[in-house]
Amino acid sequence: MENEKVEISRVRIKFVVEGLGEAEGELVRHLAPRTVEMVVRKLPFEGRAALWKEEVYFEIPVKMGEEKAKSVVEKGTIAYWPMGSALCIFYGESQPYSPVNVLGRVTKNLELFSKVKSGTVIRVEKL
Repeated sequence: MENEKVEISRVRIKFVVEGLGEAEGELVRHLAPRTVEMVVRKLPFEGRAALWKEEVYFEIPVKMGEEKAKSVVEKGTIAYWPMGSALCIFYGESQPYSPVNVLGRVTKNLELFSKVKSGTVIRVEKL
């Protein structure tokens, strides 16, 4: 594949949201190196969406503690929530329930997540 840049520090991912379409994002290793590594190793995976304020999250097959955890995140942030072993997408202005390990950000189609309903299947794979 000629367009596959070997970008060690960033891993491009795709979210396939059942019935809604796709969004893209990138995981940035230096934000939480061990957590990003564990998440990337487990790709692809899928989960059923849960909603909290302006956040979509779902359990993933990764168990990690806090790593450079933050209590405040920007809109568009992709994070890992240690307390719930979950991947979180913050599509609005809401903040995490408890500290999260910031993994990266949604780079394309963030508004898709505002339409996600509880129980929607979301698949995450490498781009």
